[in-house]
Amino acid sequence: MPNLTSFADLRAICLDLPSGHPAASGAVARREDTLTKPPKSLGRLEDLVAWLAHWQSHAPPLLDSTDVLVFAGNHGVTKQGVSAYPAEVTVQMVANFSAGGAAINQLARAAGAALRVIPLSLDEPTADFTESAALSEGEFLAAVATGYDAVSAESDLICLGEMGIGNTTSAAAIAAALFGGGGARWAGRGTGIDDEGLARKRDVIDRALTRHANVLHDPLRIAAAFGGRELAAILGATLAARRHNIPVLLDGFVCTAAVAPLFKLRTDTLAHALAGHVSAEAGHRILLDELHLKPLLDLNMRLGEASGAATALLLLRAALACHTGMATFAEAGVSDKPADEAAEPKAAG
Repeated sequence: MPNLTSFADLRAICLDLPSGHPAASGAVARREDTLTKPPKSLGRLEDLVAWLAHWQSHAPPLLDSTDVLVFAGNHGVTKQGVSAYPAEVTVQMVANFSAGGAAINQLARAAGAALRVIPLSLDEPTADFTESAALSEGEFLAAVATGYDAVSAESDLICLGEMGIGNTTSAAAIAAALFGGGGARWAGRGTGIDDEGLARKRDVIDRALTRHANVLHDPLRIAAAFGGRELAAILGATLAARRHNIPVLLDGFVCTAAVAPLFKLRTDTLAHALAGHVSAEAGHRILLDELHLKPLLDLNMRLGEASGAATALLLLRAALACHTGMATFAEAGVSDKPADEAAEPKAAG
């Protein structure tokens, strides 16, 4: 990653981004018109292939090398009683990932993707953001750099996800700071807190918004004040993917909130990213609307750990298989004319 010593350095990188390749997406669209199907009859599947080509800069696009990156971090705000599980579960789940026993292990395997789990200082939780910024400028930039450097320039596509007890509180706080509405609009039940816990979570967010009112004008400072190392790493990975022309599938609420500061800095920053799904977590659908992202799947999932993004990768593989495997009208000897155009004209008289 380019050397980062300040928020200003990171902001400059966020605002200097390559665009996609319309020639590649145009080539995909032209081939789609020749395949043995009515025009646009595969609907959004056709758009997905064009999107892949647009950001990979070649047609047809490839899904030969796909990566699932799961970043893990711990949050000091958990001491406020905002989660149904203790912070130790983050470490335990990372061990489960390593042993191959989690949902994401199965989904990544089914989707033909390589899974990497990147823990970030799990023995050093962020500060409680009701008392101070969750991350200092240096800590935030270091976590962004970790995410940035985790992205291989050789990847055809990356799926992003996270693990971190307490991180739905951080995500809700970031969303509230960026888009308004406070805890009542954004806080959900996360890992399954009861009504009392939900009320406490909303109050925690509102108190934190008041404490950090002086940074609410700056999306990157918001990410540091309310976020976590794993959220900062997701931001860095998304930024790296854009700069390497790699398309991205985002996971659920936490993952989406992690990249929302990029959108606030420059609204086209997430053009290379799609929402793999809309989760059951309160606030995710609202946040996707704010970011103008239309989810690929709606399966009532709320697990995190890139599970929705990895499941959506299967859909992309189906779309690409149709694009590359179908015959053209000419190859199949099938008329590409509607019946009224293909019919022989009647003889005169």
